[in-house]
Amino acid sequence: MAGSTPAPPNRSRLEGLWQSDLALHERLLWAALVPAAGAYRVALAARALWWRRMRRRARPLVVSVGNLTLGGNAKTPFALFLASRLRMRGFKVAIVSRGWGRAPSAERAILVSDDERLLVGTDEAGDEAVMMAKSFAGPIAVARRRIDGIELVEQRVGPLDAVVLDDAFQHVRLGRDVDLLLMNAERGVGNGWLLPAGPMREPLAAARRADAVIAVEAGGAIAAAERAPALPRSIAEHPRLLRATLRPRALISPSGPGGRWNERPLSLMGRRVVAVSGLADAGGFYRMLREIETDLVGVLEYPDHHVYTAADWHSIVAAGRGGAVFVTTEKDLVKLERFPFERDSLYALRLEVVMDLDDETRLVEMIVAKRAHPRAPASANPDPRAKEAFGENGR
Repeated sequence: MAGSTPAPPNRSRLEGLWQSDLALHERLLWAALVPAAGAYRVALAARALWWRRMRRRARPLVVSVGNLTLGGNAKTPFALFLASRLRMRGFKVAIVSRGWGRAPSAERAILVSDDERLLVGTDEAGDEAVMMAKSFAGPIAVARRRIDGIELVEQRVGPLDAVVLDDAFQHVRLGRDVDLLLMNAERGVGNGWLLPAGPMREPLAAARRADAVIAVEAGGAIAAAERAPALPRSIAEHPRLLRATLRPRALISPSGPGGRWNERPLSLMGRRVVAVSGLADAGGFYRMLREIETDLVGVLEYPDHHVYTAADWHSIVAAGRGGAVFVTTEKDLVKLERFPFERDSLYALRLEVVMDLDDETRLVEMIVAKRAHPRAPASANPDPRAKEAFGENGR
């Protein structure tokens, strides 16, 4: 909805039950979810046992980026950050994603971009993969089985030195050399329960698989002393706990030649702004807009990975009558740029991951060292075409 003042970020009724301070009637509803969470735990354990025996390995160095909870943890921006840093070290790097949001009829594995150009759109690849392709000067593929994506990239563009897997901490069917676990420094793990009784994709003990844990702060608005209580003790005491900040870097507009995006400074002085987003949790997006001192006069919220229609476009334009401009996210921009917005009225907030130099150096050096000493396969004789009995957890 749009209005004279921004609405607070919407939470589903289920997400509301994942908080620790519940009223009596809410606790009764939450208790009904506990048996399902127990069944989910059993399924996770069975799936992990299966894939420990059938796990495959890829030839290049494999680095997974993921999390333990539902919702935004800056996985995609961090995957882009890490891939760019490895390219700076001389690695030939690809990013492989699940391709969340693409059409069910899409091919099993798709090359989204090669070293030079975008090859497919959001229907085939999903919004996040297309957004990454517009930001990263290297190959990107999507595949439900990430090994298929890796093999496709190497067939089409040649051998790789490293692959960054976006949102793959639970993708245990593929062996990896480095597991990076991202944690939202503000929200932590909610009530700590597994789905559907809580936001956890896996038990907290799964953090032991991580070679490093990165606590991500959105926008720099929360002091470290205030963030610390949100991280469970087992995370806060991880031997390689690093910190990163997700912050706005620029505004981008879809007005470049050949579908390219143009960057411009972070300034909309004197312009009224309507925020448009399709996010699991838009709170961080609104906070960043306020921190760059936008005159935020309204918001339009849609479900995560929303596919915008002509009716949505009409609603958005109506909300901006009176000269307001629209600011959205990069993954929403890839779906909104096809509509005929007025010139210079549609922008996206480009984000960047920033790490302390010492933390960044520790992270990159750890990955480079793994290239020299990769992990041994979990199984001496894996079956490359094992039946996918359990599918993927989460995304």
